[in-house]
Amino acid sequence: MITFYFSPGSSSMATHIALHETGAPFEARPLALQKGTRTPDFLKINPNGKVPAMVDGEFKLFESMAINLYLASKYGARTLFPVSLEDQALCYQWSFWGMTEIEKPLLTILIDQFMTPPDKRKPEAVADARNALPKPFAVLDGALKDREYLLGNSFTVADLNLASICSWAKPIKFDFGPFPNVAAWLELCLNRPAYKAAR
Repeated sequence: MITFYFSPGSSSMATHIALHETGAPFEARPLALQKGTRTPDFLKINPNGKVPAMVDGEFKLFESMAINLYLASKYGARTLFPVSLEDQALCYQWSFWGMTEIEKPLLTILIDQFMTPPDKRKPEAVADARNALPKPFAVLDGALKDREYLLGNSFTVADLNLASICSWAKPIKFDFGPFPNVAAWLELCLNRPAYKAAR
């Protein structure tokens, strides 16, 4: 039984989805940010005092991407974590690419728009973030040409990880009009039963 530590509305959502996708047995333990994640017991699991984190038997792991790749490898069907080293490498590539190319600008806009008091907002930073997004989304749109998912016709952990990041474009009302392949792919991912169960 996996113990999954999370806080609602945080980056824990991606790991919650991964647990549902794999079908691995788990117990979800919600923690209040700051207060719940700073207890001595939790700091033994993640000394950073952040979620998500998980314990699988004696094994402890934090960082959502690492957890998701672990879960897909250990518990996922072979389509979720492919057999070939080349396809596994592509899963790592797209997962890390999402973190380096898309996550920061999306979070910049999301935090400014929904979590920052009006007098402390930074419109220039938001404008820079919005201007940074078309380039990586154009790359992703090209990669999805003539295919449903990143590695072809099967949903993998690459789609799970990247779609979890790209889903933050929804609340900020990012215009996917110029990127129809990304829009279609994101809808496919977000309409999967695991995404709905995690929410």
